[in-house]
Amino acid sequence: MTADTTESEEYATDPAERRREQRGWYFYDFACSVYSTSVLTVFLGPYLTSVARAAADAEGYVHPLGIPVRAGSLFAYTVSASLVVAILVMPLAGAAADRTGRKKPLLAAAAYLGATATAGMFFLDGDRYLFGAFLLIVANASLSVSMVLYNAYLPQIAEPDERDGVSSRGWAFGYTSGALVLILNLVLYTGHESFGLTEGEAVRICLASAGVWWGAFTIVPLRRLRDRRIGPERHGAAGEGGVGSGWRQLRATLKDMRRHPLTLSFLLAYLIYNDGVQTVISQASVFGSEELGLDQTTLITAVLLVQVLAVAGALGMGRLARSYGAKRTILGSLAVWTLILAAGYLLPAGAPVFFYCLAAAIGLVLGGSQALSRSLFSHLVPRGKEAEYFSAYEMSDRGLSWLGPLVFGLAYQLTGSYRDAIISLVIFFVVGFALLARVPVRRAVEAAGNPIPDRI
Repeated sequence: MTADTTESEEYATDPAERRREQRGWYFYDFACSVYSTSVLTVFLGPYLTSVARAAADAEGYVHPLGIPVRAGSLFAYTVSASLVVAILVMPLAGAAADRTGRKKPLLAAAAYLGATATAGMFFLDGDRYLFGAFLLIVANASLSVSMVLYNAYLPQIAEPDERDGVSSRGWAFGYTSGALVLILNLVLYTGHESFGLTEGEAVRICLASAGVWWGAFTIVPLRRLRDRRIGPERHGAAGEGGVGSGWRQLRATLKDMRRHPLTLSFLLAYLIYNDGVQTVISQASVFGSEELGLDQTTLITAVLLVQVLAVAGALGMGRLARSYGAKRTILGSLAVWTLILAAGYLLPAGAPVFFYCLAAAIGLVLGGSQALSRSLFSHLVPRGKEAEYFSAYEMSDRGLSWLGPLVFGLAYQLTGSYRDAIISLVIFFVVGFALLARVPVRRAVEAAGNPIPDRI
């Protein structure tokens, strides 16, 4: 959402009303985070890969649109394609929300389209890999669009000094629901025979239940949040809007950032290393199942471990940041991410204990590296441009996030090795580290016109 929009909207000024909307807002994280954990991180990668292998020719290739693709690369390519679709749709949704001020119907449309596509994964079986790829593209793109609309509510429902706490509680709600549903998935998957289900049926129920959960709990924010009127002077010229105005706003914001080159330098570093983070998370289950030969139970419990330790890691890295500064702490986490990938490359097959150690290391740096990056960026944003710059932060993040899965998929396509694919992601952390190390953050905060913290 643009800065002009948020400045002209009415805000929730009554504390009771604000708290009511905040509680409703938390529940969208509670609703959709289950898709990220159960579907994208745990079940769909290995399952869609197995479906693609069932459809593959003797050399292990499938041929969507006549293009030869290794069955093992299909999931990574599809994640990348879904994010390209999201990039094209997000400006359209953002411009429509800016023009009308009606974010809630757009949030509902994106959420329920994604939830329906996810629930439809129950029917993914046999060799229907194209059907699975289509559902993944729809669900993942819908999630990206809905998150832009969801995040745009934060400046409306929280005072500036409340936003860190409100945002953190939203993350906590998401981690909680992700862990809760994974426990239920674990019970169903490990006991599927006692429920009279095959392994494939249990996986399909776990996939579809994430869509049902997403749709059911989305009702809470849709009932609690309310749209606010935009003054007619903010609508722009008649006929303006649509995808063109969304991209024009993003270009205008990035052009304004050129007056703050140090802020732009940090944003570039973040986009690169965060793409590496997101790709590791989305592809870890495929690596674990296909390369290390680990079963689904091991993968589920490993992701549960990540969920629990991510909270502790975020708190621990927050304490480190108070002592050593956010920049040094993030740089340290990027060094750890690099070591994690190197360890993954060397990890012996069929060794769940070592995989759990790797999952624990990921959990300890995951939440902290993301939370500290967001808080550090907030110091580099000029006063009065918070919503505008954070909109660009979100849009630019999604705009580059297709690159990591594409690199992973290409590495496997060329080598046939998931070890080579996982180690190829080191480049994102090395380049991100080098770019962040060059940013003089104290000077950047000063240039943005903000007070310089004692430790940054």
